[in-house]
Amino acid sequence: MQNLIQIILSTPWLLWPALVAVSLCVGSFLNVVILRLPRMMENAWRQECQALFGQDSDNAPESGQDNAYGLAYPQSHCPECGNIIRMIDNIPVLSWLLLRGRCRHCGTGISARYPLIEALTAALSAVTILVLGASVEALVTLPFLWALIALTVIDLETTLLPDSITLPLLWGGLVVSALGLGQVGLDAAFWGAVAGYLSLWSVYHLFRLLTGKEGMGHGDFKLLAALGAWLGWTMLPAIILLSSLVGAVVGIAMIAARGHDRNIPIPFGPYLAAAGVIALWYGPELLDLWLSFMRV
Repeated sequence: MQNLIQIILSTPWLLWPALVAVSLCVGSFLNVVILRLPRMMENAWRQECQALFGQDSDNAPESGQDNAYGLAYPQSHCPECGNIIRMIDNIPVLSWLLLRGRCRHCGTGISARYPLIEALTAALSAVTILVLGASVEALVTLPFLWALIALTVIDLETTLLPDSITLPLLWGGLVVSALGLGQVGLDAAFWGAVAGYLSLWSVYHLFRLLTGKEGMGHGDFKLLAALGAWLGWTMLPAIILLSSLVGAVVGIAMIAARGHDRNIPIPFGPYLAAAGVIALWYGPELLDLWLSFMRV
């Protein structure tokens, strides 16, 4: 297997088609995760509340359907007519284009978000390999990138950062570093995870003490810890600064342009994820820039 991977990495006409094909398929799976995981979480919370208050979950409306709902079941289907989407109609990007963005059976429009996420996953994967170079270490970072895409869209839509993604991402960064395949060594990854979590945890509690309000969700702590585990503690100042600046600019723009209620929370996870991707691509340059800034 290792020899096969090395052959693919050293053969561009094998590497790039394989990378694009796999990334498109991963993007298709990310669409499923983005759509279904928040509902799965809501179902789990509902069942926990029913158990806590002694309600009979068997008599709860749609309980049987909710209990069976997951990433693999039910099969992908049109929400309007209920017809199962055949494999030929589920080819990433291509099927959407051939069907002109509509269900084959009832003609209901299919959101352009699905091919966009698939194409974005393939594009970011290709850029990652171009920037980091064709190596095993670069390939290992792709699941990190894919997880950030899913977290970004879920947080934008629901203001949730699921533990079922952030915690495996955190542990994955530590394991990859322990195996010597990460962007940083195990020491830097371990302290990056610790510092990443504690930094936002401290800001959260300080803000709550001063204002009596919660300034961010706990998922942000875990996401920054995961970024620290993959990229090392030295990248954390640049990630926090970059994500905060972008978040502040976007937040002010939304308030000014759309009249966004400042009391409505703006998810911070997408800005952390974007800063993490930039740090993955241009970590040394960001570190040099940060050190130059600190010397001023």
